[in-house]
Amino acid sequence: MGFADDHLIPLVDEGLGNSAYLVDLGDGRALAVDASRDLRALRTAAAQRGLRVAFAADTHLHADFLTGALQLAADDGATVLASAAGHRAFPHTALADGDETDLGGLTLRALTTPGHTDEHLSFLLLDGTRELGVFTGGSLIVGSAARTDLLGADRAEELARAQYRSLRRLAELPDPTAVWPTHGAGSFCSAPPGAERTTTIGAQKQANSLLTAPDEDTFVRQLLGSLGSYPAYFDRLGEINRRGPAVLGTAPTLAALSAAETRQLLGEGAQIIDVRPVTDFAHGHIPGAISIPLRDQFATWLGWLLPDATPLVFVTAPGQDLAELTWQALKIGYERLAGHLEWAAWQSDGGEQQTIGLLTADRIAGCPVLDIRQRAEHAAGHIPGAVGIELGELTAHTDEAPAGAVVACGHGERAMTAASLLARAGHDDLAVLDGGPGDWAKATGRPLEAGA
Repeated sequence: MGFADDHLIPLVDEGLGNSAYLVDLGDGRALAVDASRDLRALRTAAAQRGLRVAFAADTHLHADFLTGALQLAADDGATVLASAAGHRAFPHTALADGDETDLGGLTLRALTTPGHTDEHLSFLLLDGTRELGVFTGGSLIVGSAARTDLLGADRAEELARAQYRSLRRLAELPDPTAVWPTHGAGSFCSAPPGAERTTTIGAQKQANSLLTAPDEDTFVRQLLGSLGSYPAYFDRLGEINRRGPAVLGTAPTLAALSAAETRQLLGEGAQIIDVRPVTDFAHGHIPGAISIPLRDQFATWLGWLLPDATPLVFVTAPGQDLAELTWQALKIGYERLAGHLEWAAWQSDGGEQQTIGLLTADRIAGCPVLDIRQRAEHAAGHIPGAVGIELGELTAHTDEAPAGAVVACGHGERAMTAASLLARAGHDDLAVLDGGPGDWAKATGRPLEAGA
């Protein structure tokens, strides 16, 4: 049994496309790397092994989630390890290139690997002089490297060149060295192919097209050419992580609201987020509500489409996981959670309702189609003639949506979110495709159209 099998516990957040890591140090203590504010999975893994987190290392100032390092420091007495160049405004051990931390038998060495962010570190885990693996954060990831435009488009090329040098530095490690990235498939910080989340230096030297790029300019063109849009909240969290997110004293809860309380909150400027399944929302919802079904990707779309300063009321269905809903909001810095309203309570109170049509692929012939997937998804294959506007950009372009449109995505969840935004903007002749372009192609026997 190797080290990774015995002592390394990856903790994958499927919604954000990230991995945190818990390292069993063998003496009842543990190292946590890039832990999110949502520590539930980490707590479970630590409890199963009887571990206390003694060290909490962050590879960089995260843009896509709030760090859990401060919570681990408060709850477990963990020592926070982070780059000195990050100028964090809370107690931590500030590390520069080559600095080492004695973990009690193992050693953690800081390697400066800027590119994804200015102050990015990778952490090389050593057993004596033997390289066990390297926590690469947002530098070298499986099949790619993390994006370099989070500090502004004007710095994207400069940071891409820094990323080139960082990846070359990591490639000098021995081929068997394990690579444990934070960002992976599904992360808007990166866009690697495939579903593998860990790898080795040797495998990446063979398979990562960025590492096989013949020169720096080719690397930069390739990396910058792969960048799509990213959620709006990414622009806020880096600075919150630098200052340090608030430590939570108790497990958060979501208050139950009556219909009357909900109306009062709406009058005070609250926003309704309906987290029920697409079918439920289609059959009836509060006018003006935004549909964001509760699923792994809930936090991404909440953070992309809603300001963090607006009080939020969530409409829920019986049996939905309120703890999951709360933690998905909290891990991206949404703390003004006014409470939740069971849909049945609104109905029984005689609350006003709206509906949105939900159509199968065989019923949309002759209808204009609005495709709200990411540009790369649209280009890979869409219903012929479909207008493409990314969901994240739709609020600023609602007037470009064709009248009487059927809104489409891959399955229906994002399309219903888009339709709810359009309805709030005054569109009243909408329907949503129940399924995606593939279902249309199967129903009609016609090919999808590729390209923009």
